Order: sequence, then structure tokens, then C-alpha cells
Amino acid sequence: MPDPHSDQSLPQLPPGFRFGTSTASYQIEGAAAEDGKGPSIWDTFTAQEGRIHNGDTGDVACDHYHRYVEDVALMKRLGVGGYRFSFAWPRIQPTGSGPANAAGLDFYDRLIDELLANDVQPMATLYHWDLPQALEDDGGWLNRATADRFADYAAILGEKFADRVEHWIPVNEPNVVMMMGYAIGMHAPGKTLMFDAMPAAHHLLLGHGRAAIALRDAGASSIGCANNHAPMWPASDDEADVGATKLFDALWNGMFMEPMLLGRYPTDLQPLLEEIVEDGDLALIRQPLDFYGVNYYNPFRIGAAAEDAEMPFEFRELLGYPTTDFGWPVVPDALREMLITMRARYRAALPPIHITESGCAYNMGPDENGVVDDQARIDYHDAHLRAVATACQRGVDVRGYYAWSLMDNFEWSEGYSQRFGLVHVDYETQVRTPKRSFHWLADVIGAQINSLG
Repeated sequence: MPDPHSDQSLPQLPPGFRFGTSTASYQIEGAAAEDGKGPSIWDTFTAQEGRIHNGDTGDVACDHYHRYVEDVALMKRLGVGGYRFSFAWPRIQPTGSGPANAAGLDFYDRLIDELLANDVQPMATLYHWDLPQALEDDGGWLNRATADRFADYAAILGEKFADRVEHWIPVNEPNVVMMMGYAIGMHAPGKTLMFDAMPAAHHLLLGHGRAAIALRDAGASSIGCANNHAPMWPASDDEADVGATKLFDALWNGMFMEPMLLGRYPTDLQPLLEEIVEDGDLALIRQPLDFYGVNYYNPFRIGAAAEDAEMPFEFRELLGYPTTDFGWPVVPDALREMLITMRARYRAALPPIHITESGCAYNMGPDENGVVDDQARIDYHDAHLRAVATACQRGVDVRGYYAWSLMDNFEWSEGYSQRFGLVHVDYETQVRTPKRSFHWLADVIGAQINSLG
């Protein structure tokens, strides 16, 4: 039920502002080996003992593969105008190359048609981390040839769906793939290469560029990205802490934003990449973007590490802010700060922005009356939408906000222990229960639409 005490009078967002929700294939679809789908690196990774909290896997997840009609009906009820989902690459090409799997294409055909029938515009991500295992066996993103295979995959999807998908995103969070998957091993494929993971970053960016070209050739009209960005705050004014922060800022933010928008790597990182980058690579990566997707969760507080540490920087606790059940600090004003800084730094090179993810883990379930009282999630989205509205009023061109996530799902290395959804999922029964935050956001969306006539 709507909350009679909540305030839907958010600051005015621009006309046509898009409210949406986001998900990812491995986190919600299940059907891990159905209809010709091949194994992904996450199928392999979750099968390894000790990798995932409680030994959880995405084998069933939210069973969205079989329940997508019910899930799209929830989006219709929520009132969102957009849905960001991802294709599962091994569902389209079971080994990452060769002809398309017809059953896989058919699933997304049905999903996209269902979205459009309910006035929800698709925003499709080609790669949200579930690389076909066969490609990882050949080196994964450490292998330059993976970018070529990715272009072939993009061409298949563009040819099939460019006429019906509004927005396209080649790669979700390449910095997280490189850092968590190849540098420190917390995500699939679980490699711990530290700075030797840099080729993965470059090849992911090449994949982005190659896929953008293939999609454009197939008739896609709006292509962007979904980069995870975070403000970097030094632990102190000490020169070592400031220097460590500058380096991590280059690795986390600049290494992905600067090539996409400016066709160059940050100066501090160029020595690490000079043996990887070939002539023409940066021009290929810098494809025209119709929008720039920002995934935002929280700022990082960085300090210098000890001299004998594997990395020259370390994460410090950010004190003085509330935290989510995941332990992440809630700092909505940092989103406003970051958006304004991005506009000032990149100016004409920065296309219109969509917040392609923003969300929080609060793990409460239904009470005895079946109500999921997640006031903390309401407060989170309220504050972050206000931060976006303020940035818009300061001249930043932000055109959409996609809440992470539509429903509770498989949260990577944390398994099912962290709940980000606007809809509660009982993983034993697959019953969906809209939370109070769902009803609140539906009211906000309705109020925004009514205010614009």
C-alpha cells in the first residue's frame, strides 16, 4: 500500500526523465543449462567450493527465464518507462563463437516483445559478466581475440533486435570485471593477477568499441556504456594518501572514462599499458556515444598502503555516514558532486547521462502481514533522486535513473545474502512480494508524470 506519510514531491526532474529498473542475466534468469545454453564463467566459479557465500549458485536464481511475464507485469505496475536487462552470451552462443542458438534468441525475442507490449522500453546490456566458459579457457579477457568474438556476438544481437531495443550498452562495469575478476579474484574467473590484469581492461574496452561499431552497423540508434564510478576521497592531506588516491582514481574511473570519451588513457597509467595498446586501438575505443551510463553506489576513502603491500593503495573506512546491510556507506551528495565534476571535467565530450544503476542492500523480509517495510531503501532512493535533480538544476544533462534492482537476486560472491530489490523474492517458492519501496517509487513516478501534464 502507498505510505500516507511519504513525500512524493521530489524536486522537478527534466521533462521526459526516464524512470527504470535494472537486472542482469546470471543474477535472475536461472535455467542455467536449458534450451542449449552453454556454461559461463559464473557457472564454473559458483561450482568451486568456498567461492560463494553459503555455496549459492545462479542455477535457478529468480527463475526469470520462466517467469518473465510476471516480472514485466510488475514493471508495468511500478510504472517505469525503461528496463535495463542483459543478454546471457552463452545463451546466444554456447561456446562464445559460431552460429546463434535459436532458443536463446527466442527467449529474448519474447521478453522484448512483452516489454514493448507493456510500454516499457528495453535498455539491453550485451555483457554483464557471464562470459562463455569456452572463451575463458582460451584466456578470457586477457586474450585480445575475445574482443573480436564479442563483436561477432554484438552483430548477431544487433541484427535481431536493433529495431526494438531503445538503448544499448556493450559492457557493464569493465573496471569491476578487471579488478574483481582478474586482479583480486573475488569474482569469476577468480584470477589474482594484480597489475598484470591490465590487459583485461584494455581488451574489455576494445570489445566495447568493436561492439558499438557492430551495433551501429546493424541499425542501433542509441549506444552508451554502464561504467561504475565513485568519487575518491583521500584518507588525509598527507602526500602519500593523496598520491595513492590519485592512482586508484585513475585505475577505477579514468582508465575507462578517458578512452571512451577522449581517446586516451590517464597519463599515470600509460607506462603500464604501452606494451598492450596497438596502433589504432584508442581511436577504435572512442566510438560516438549517445549516452553515458553511470553506476553509482558510494565514494571510496583511499590511503597509502605499507611499502611491502601488493598494491600501493588501500581502502579505509568512511566514517560518519549510515551504512547499508552490505556495509556500504550511504552518501547521496557524493553522486551530486560526481555528476557536476564530470560535466566540468569533460564538457562537450560528455554525452547525456543515465544513472544506469543505483541501489542498496537491506535484507528485511515480509512481516506477519506480508509487508516488507524497507523504509531505509525508500530513504536511499529518495535522497539519490534528489541528488540527481540538484545536478540537473546545476546544468548536468541527466535523462534517467534505473534503480538497482527490480527484485532481489544472486549478488555475486555474496550469493543470496544481500537483497537489493524493490520486490522481495522468496527463493524457495519464487513468490514475488513488492516492498514498501516499490509502492513509494510507483507513487513518485506517478507524481512526476502528473506534474508534467
